[in-house]
Amino acid sequence: MAKISQIRRLAILINKLSVVQYVPTDELISHVENTLALYDNQDANYSQRTMQRDFALIDEMFGIVIRNDKSRGYYIAALDEMTDNYKDLLLNFELLSSINADSVLQKYVLAEHRQNTIRHELIAPLLKAIRKRNPIEFDYTLVRHNGEIIHKQLLPHFLKESQHRWYLIGYDTDGKLKTFGVDRISTINVLEGTQFHRNELIDIPALFRESYGIWNNPEDPIEDIILKYDSVDGAFVKTLPLHHSQQILSETSCGVTIKLRLRITNDFVMELLSRSRSVEVIAPLSLRTRIYATLQQAANRNKPSKPKSEERID
Repeated sequence: MAKISQIRRLAILINKLSVVQYVPTDELISHVENTLALYDNQDANYSQRTMQRDFALIDEMFGIVIRNDKSRGYYIAALDEMTDNYKDLLLNFELLSSINADSVLQKYVLAEHRQNTIRHELIAPLLKAIRKRNPIEFDYTLVRHNGEIIHKQLLPHFLKESQHRWYLIGYDTDGKLKTFGVDRISTINVLEGTQFHRNELIDIPALFRESYGIWNNPEDPIEDIILKYDSVDGAFVKTLPLHHSQQILSETSCGVTIKLRLRITNDFVMELLSRSRSVEVIAPLSLRTRIYATLQQAANRNKPSKPKSEERID
């Protein structure tokens, strides 16, 4: 199984070769060494022999074939048909793992205190299973059911990141496309002796186009949503739209009114609640009612009251 440092090297190589078409041997080795030195000093010595092994692993894991033109240098010669489906994950891995406890980058970059929840030891087996079309088995923790652990069988298709969490997307035994949080997966078994027929008709962008955050249920209706924010929160929503469908309906000194068209998922409701100090749901009524009920429950739970030690005993 590939280690984090090894996957990091693969990401560095592919990043470089994706930007520059031909890279001479010495330049590519130097680039890997210099980039690794930004992370730590443990793997800074990089040899051509190690690089050849990394090329073989890149081919095996991601279907990216790297060749050498003696007069110009290394280049990406071929891409597996699956490569584009998870290329963003690989190209972003450097960023995901660059800020760590030993990195000198902490002197200059202020990362969020909370760690990204992706479990790096799962990257290699999951991506390999996706590319090789191998079914997988794993144990899955149901957080909303008191930590109950269930055993799942899945035909893995994609990995997706959303809201600082990573999700595995694939076909469950009931034939439905479902998502599973990677941080809740354990005891993975890749059935390498079996291959499934991958559904190539899936419209990948469409899975997430009409949702906020991780794709949830395609059976949920796509609705027109109208929201009103005060001038302060409205400024933030304008510069960082909630969704690609966002339109500004009106803007005054008192606030901003926007329109969205998407599925109302739990992730979207949580986003609205994060600006509950100013957001007003104009439409639809079902969403307004849902936000009202949630805020009312929160208000009841957090209603100020005197501590028992301060209560007067007559």
